[in-house]
Amino acid sequence: MDEAAFLDLALRNPVNREIAARLPALDLPDAWLVSGSLFQSVWNGLTGRDVLHGIKDYDVFYFDPDTSWEAEDKIIRQCAALLADLGAPVEVRNQARVHLWYPQKFGSAYPPLSSATEGIDRFLAPASMVGLSLSGAARRVYAPHGLADVGAMIVRPSGVPNFSAERYAEKAARWKASWPEVTVIPA
Repeated sequence: MDEAAFLDLALRNPVNREIAARLPALDLPDAWLVSGSLFQSVWNGLTGRDVLHGIKDYDVFYFDPDTSWEAEDKIIRQCAALLADLGAPVEVRNQARVHLWYPQKFGSAYPPLSSATEGIDRFLAPASMVGLSLSGAARRVYAPHGLADVGAMIVRPSGVPNFSAERYAEKAARWKASWPEVTVIPA
């Protein structure tokens, strides 16, 4: 799968399209729409399903050196107001803060990141390691392992430092239930 085909299918989802159109107005530093809403929209296009099928939420990453909860909460509230009419759950996270809460939530260490794309690099499967830039007018795709697994509907373990076989199995099972065509490679 090439970048043009990926963007075409991902942006057929009207929620992705609206997030991509609206969020640059907030001028978030290093902002990206990431993972599920993108690759799952592509899978929906490839399998002829409704563009919204199986999409749990829409994740936006950004990177701001201000790691205070107050600063992140302000951005979360701004995004919620901007996107409220979409009727879709949007989760906004400052990747500069992940190392502060990750160990308590998931029970393992998470080294500090230096960019939002480093957060994408930590996803559990290469097919989920995708992002669409929301900074500036130009659309950029970030896919550190390419788009082949997305296009072939293959889910394989990434082996990243924070990899959890249990979380991988849970996500892979959920994806397989929604898209039976997916090939899952066990961890």
